[in-house]
Amino acid sequence: MTAPSTEAWQRGPVAGFEPLLMPVVHALIQAREDLERLATQVPPEHVWQRPGGAASIGFHVRHAGGALDRLLTYARGEGLSDAQRAFAQTEGDPGEPAATMDSLVAEVGRTIDRALEQLRATSSSSLLDDRKVGRAGLPSNVLGLLFHAAEHSTRHVGQAITTARILRTAR
Repeated sequence: MTAPSTEAWQRGPVAGFEPLLMPVVHALIQAREDLERLATQVPPEHVWQRPGGAASIGFHVRHAGGALDRLLTYARGEGLSDAQRAFAQTEGDPGEPAATMDSLVAEVGRTIDRALEQLRATSSSSLLDDRKVGRAGLPSNVLGLLFHAAEHSTRHVGQAITTARILRTAR
């Protein structure tokens, strides 16, 4: 897929979403487009490399999706499942055989699709509803969790892009 030349937030509102959630929607759309573009640029040998001991591209991509899934779970007022906890523990593990960039990006794309469906169903009247995070039950609310989910996703996508650039330059 070729991403449009303008960033998602510059294209205006996306139909079907609560206007107050548009920054979250735009951030997730942008993250998907950035990952799809990145997938065409990363050679297989770079996906799990850790330049200077930094986290790998594969970790950042997988973590972007895993954290998004977990934060949206909390936003729904639910606790994490055993599978979600286990996934969090293995986000930096390439697997055997090692996960490819295409498979990682596809996995995150499916998570973003589920996130967008959840956002479509989120009403403005629920945004300040209290939510608890983690085993410690840290205080938050729906809006805070959705905002953090968006910014956390974009942070890790940006780190994946930077790591890819470092590896490409080091060749």
